[in-house]
Amino acid sequence: MMTYHIIDSHLHTGIQNVSWGWENVRPLLVGAGISGVGVIPPVEDIYDRYDPRFTDSPAWQDCRRAAHRYLLDLKRGGAGPGLEIFPYFFVWNDFAWEDLGPEYAAIKWHRHADEPVYRYQDPRCREFLEVARTRGLPILLEETLENTLFFLDYLAGDLPVIIPHLGGLSGGYVPLDRAGVWGRPRVYADTSTAALPEIKDFLRRYGSDRLMFGSDYPFSHPQTELAKILGLNLPETQTRAILGDNFRRLCGLAL
Repeated sequence: MMTYHIIDSHLHTGIQNVSWGWENVRPLLVGAGISGVGVIPPVEDIYDRYDPRFTDSPAWQDCRRAAHRYLLDLKRGGAGPGLEIFPYFFVWNDFAWEDLGPEYAAIKWHRHADEPVYRYQDPRCREFLEVARTRGLPILLEETLENTLFFLDYLAGDLPVIIPHLGGLSGGYVPLDRAGVWGRPRVYADTSTAALPEIKDFLRRYGSDRLMFGSDYPFSHPQTELAKILGLNLPETQTRAILGDNFRRLCGLAL
């Protein structure tokens, strides 16, 4: 059996407003044979997703900073041996590009249709994207279909953008396909919680170079999501690409 350097590119961990502590996550990764992980703060530590009229505050900004420190502490040794940590910076409406340090591998940009909205017209939004552009950071974008298209057409079409769940929470795989999203060369996808028929269709039509393995823990488990990819019985080069090489290449990490 081939061995792979596997990276779970989409996993949440945090301890402020949820109990998704690293001590519970690490055994799942080690048990699945995963050696690297893209870690993302829980949405619940970024904004009040249950209040569509949510207004940001210094207390929430402190909560976000604490959520990011938790990830950076893991990267600085707190994760334990044998696991590489690649933190995401979860951006919200303060567009705190001043906090976007060199330790971050990627950016998380997230909201659902019934949640508070991003202030896309705020000049700081453009400033944040310019910093991301200068750094070449990919953006994991989970938005409504309308806002996803706006983001790609008018804000950051030149930046590498990852659509999680093969679009399952961004309007759907098929509507995104009909809108031409998957055909854009700078758009990637992750496999977290995606259905096998959609994964197979993407691979058949667009290849393996823009697809990345992710679990979206705690909403699924690393072993469950990994089994979907290994069960495809793809050629070794394609499997390696999906399980880690694509993420490393996209984030400018050594292969």
